[in-house]
Amino acid sequence: MAPPPLLLLQDIRLMFGTTPLLGGATLSVSPGERLALIGRNGSGKSTLLKIAAGEAQADSGTRFLQPGATVRYLPQEPDLSSYANVMAYVETGLTAGDDPYRAQYLLEQLGLTGEEKPANLSGGEARRAALARALAPSPDILLLDEPTNHLDLPAIEWLEQEIASMRSALVLISHDRRFLEKLTREMVWLDRGVTRRLARGFAHFEAWRDEVLEQEEQEAHKLDRQIVREEHWMRYGVTARRKRNVRRVAELAGLRQQRRERKAAQGGVRMAAAESEASGTLVISAENIRKAYGDRVVVDDFSTRIIRGDRVGIVGPNGAGKTTLLSMLTGTLAPDSGEVKLGTNLEMVTLDQRRAALDPNTTVAQSLTDGRGDQVWVNGQPRHVIGYMKDFLFGPEQARTPVSALSGGERGRLLLARAFATPSNLLVLDEPTNDLDLETLDLLQEQIAEYSGTVIVVSHDRDFLDRVATDVIAWEGEGQWQDYPGGYSDMVAQRGHGVRAREDAARKSTPAPAAAKPAAAAAPARKKLSFKDQHELDTLPAKMRKLEAEAAKLKEILADPGLYARDRARFDKATELLARSEAQLAEAEERWLELEMLREEAEG
Repeated sequence: MAPPPLLLLQDIRLMFGTTPLLGGATLSVSPGERLALIGRNGSGKSTLLKIAAGEAQADSGTRFLQPGATVRYLPQEPDLSSYANVMAYVETGLTAGDDPYRAQYLLEQLGLTGEEKPANLSGGEARRAALARALAPSPDILLLDEPTNHLDLPAIEWLEQEIASMRSALVLISHDRRFLEKLTREMVWLDRGVTRRLARGFAHFEAWRDEVLEQEEQEAHKLDRQIVREEHWMRYGVTARRKRNVRRVAELAGLRQQRRERKAAQGGVRMAAAESEASGTLVISAENIRKAYGDRVVVDDFSTRIIRGDRVGIVGPNGAGKTTLLSMLTGTLAPDSGEVKLGTNLEMVTLDQRRAALDPNTTVAQSLTDGRGDQVWVNGQPRHVIGYMKDFLFGPEQARTPVSALSGGERGRLLLARAFATPSNLLVLDEPTNDLDLETLDLLQEQIAEYSGTVIVVSHDRDFLDRVATDVIAWEGEGQWQDYPGGYSDMVAQRGHGVRAREDAARKSTPAPAAAKPAAAAAPARKKLSFKDQHELDTLPAKMRKLEAEAAKLKEILADPGLYARDRARFDKATELLARSEAQLAEAEERWLELEMLREEAEG
């Protein structure tokens, strides 16, 4: 018998202005379940998650939470304004029995110290603090809304491992396919205000969704045919007598009402890039380029050649210099040394991750027409701005909506609409997948595949890179960059690991003492133990004493000379447990010795 749900939402209904956002949605979360909440941008996923967290109220419906169950929620826009610093904010998520070291450990892993003041945090830093607060207590239910936003590849892969090791039930909203595949086992699809559930992993979701939509189309076709038959009867089926059959008239009225109320599936994004004349065969040639800011070398002696039709991905941790390298390759930033040559007949369009090309004070229509008239020119042909907006899922009523009022996903689609309306043969995409839903991502990938020009893309989305990239330029540490053929997975197979954090890569790339210059032969600076290591060092002695006591007790049992003949099963079990305890004790003692040596080295 299945355990009762920890959290249950039933028949949740909510109006957004005069438009129904949720029209009878349900959500059930049982212990240990791992659910992905999937849906289009604007379908109400974040709102439903807020209602599940108790942060928002529905117009109607019920929310039930098991007494004593703990819930932690990661919002897209956390508010830290009432806290003295980040550590104070994270610690409020802990309960009496939680490990106080865990808050510092999580902040350290997410690149924060805890001393940061909320007023000085960027949006990304605030979300990382909120993520640490949600994970710190290991709650019964974890509700995460786009947790990978503003995280680089090393942090995303760390987060995957951290969540996978937790026992919490999980409800996850994310556009990162790889992240969803690794962490979720069931799908909840929110579509047109209602939810459907698939008891299989994300790999099966898209085929199932297409089957559901195809079945809906068939049922809609049957309904239309039935209405046609009834209307024909109304006109021609009663020529012998003029009195209408009241029951059939009522049935026809009901069928017409059913058709009016039927919500058609939202149309897909229709994007096509306006392409200019072909560029020369050689698009970009970089020879021994170098860039440094003070003592920090960002790019050191890097060379590459990009040929027409290449799709080049650039990967690395935050702060590695991906945007700097991209700017040098595209000619917007001069290298300190070396040379970059751009090919002939290049027409470049850039999509900036900061959405800087969008003026928040203009409307959607003005952003597409540059404020000139009501037409957009695509591939040399005029199109009315309303029709072009519909291709990117904007309704006619949004034509006068200010850019500042758009969601992150809507701003992303608007920027794509602008970029694809401009003739180009070189697309430069800096984090294009941010805030896009899965359907829009699919179409963006298809468009890049069909684009006859050249594409350079900076992304932290592993699945996106696997689908579009023909080459990957990866950061190797200390200003070193290496070109690998293939997508992200091909790069991992060639180098033996994914993108490392800056600190890890710095340790890997540190030269051997013999290779160091005489002036640099001084002893390296001592590094303090991390909070995680210090916590482990503090707790290992108690763990070792417990293991020693267990081993002593088992040895007493096995000391009985008649045990083997009297109770063979107990003898075998005790022998097995003793071997396990002694192995764990040896491992703990070795780890304690390693940490103690590190501590002594750090303290000099």
